Amino acid sequence: MVKKKKNFKYWIGRIHLWLGLSSGLVVLIVSLTGCIFVFQKEISELVYRDKLFVTPPANTQTLPVSTLLKNAQAAMGDSIVIRNFTAYKQPDKAWEFMAFKGGDPKALTFYGSVAYYQSVHLNPYTGAITGKTDYMKEFFITVKYLHWSLLLNTPYGQPIVGYATLIFVVMLISGMILWWPKKWNRANRQKSFRIKWNANFKRKNYDLHNVLGFYTLIPALLIALTGMVWAFKWWQATVYVAASGSTKAPEQVKVVSAKPENFTPTGTDPLDIAYTDALKRMPDADRIAVLSPATPEAPIRINGYRGKETYHDRDELFFDQYSAQFLKRRNDAEKNAGEQLIEANYDIHIGAIAGLPGKILAFLASLICASLPVTGFMVWWGRKFKEKKKRPSAVAGEAKLFIEEAVGV
Repeated sequence: MVKKKKNFKYWIGRIHLWLGLSSGLVVLIVSLTGCIFVFQKEISELVYRDKLFVTPPANTQTLPVSTLLKNAQAAMGDSIVIRNFTAYKQPDKAWEFMAFKGGDPKALTFYGSVAYYQSVHLNPYTGAITGKTDYMKEFFITVKYLHWSLLLNTPYGQPIVGYATLIFVVMLISGMILWWPKKWNRANRQKSFRIKWNANFKRKNYDLHNVLGFYTLIPALLIALTGMVWAFKWWQATVYVAASGSTKAPEQVKVVSAKPENFTPTGTDPLDIAYTDALKRMPDADRIAVLSPATPEAPIRINGYRGKETYHDRDELFFDQYSAQFLKRRNDAEKNAGEQLIEANYDIHIGAIAGLPGKILAFLASLICASLPVTGFMVWWGRKFKEKKKRPSAVAGEAKLFIEEAVGV
């Protein structure tokens, strides 16, 4: 008997199989947690509505931000320092004052790498506390960091997630090669684009893997490639160069505050002056993020975001922390295409850049991605370990079906 020569698709199939077996569990976890996290904002606002929303008065004049910050700091306690807060143009939103501090940088787990991560939510009109959040105990933060690093400290967990994602990209491409029919006849088109729901379990499982894998190829690649931007510096640099057309990093001008000699705070708090000035300079911002200075030289940094949820379209303002003098502005329009693409990476990754339709697409794509390791494993298991030995003719018939499905005959 002449041994049949193994063709190109055979070796692609072997690569697809062994890469899938080596990365499947991580891909399943990352895809499933990504699927859950897509609508975290909508779910959180529904579950914690009393904490995240307020009833605006007739006169929607907010208290000075310095007063709100003092109220939030008092609620947080002296051992935890609030460094930033988010204010909203939306009148019925509570403002969030956040405190974060890193823990042991060599800790094995995410929980050991964070000292505290908490927020106080305030009514901006009355200064009343609407609620507090300890993010270390919050469901969606657990989901986020399971997705980010498998709940390991970032230096340990993110490379695992990153390389599993890279393998998944290779599998998507190899899967497309295996899916591609050898002949574009009617039978192959029906087999390649449709799930045969009235078939037996093995055939339905194969179709779920093969057909759904094809339909989700583009969004899955987009999600995976944007995920790799955080995992690998070389990939982030590649994306930047491809978008900007330059290997030169954007010039960064350091902005510092100048502390006068014998400085004594008097009059209006500089934070209030800077915030009021920022509102005038960025009237189109849907939310304002204020980062308080952490050092005597640091400026007050205020970001204005266009969009209730997205992060990419923002202008940045810098103010002297002592005099509230305006120091510098950097508009989103001034950034090169590479910077804009990198800053839009998160919004692309979760689909928010395209609004609700984009998030629905990201949700469905992530759900299908989570199913692929499961259906793929079941295809392999069903072929590798049969429950009973079949007659030679039956075995030959099944082998013929497998070859036809693999090469698209």
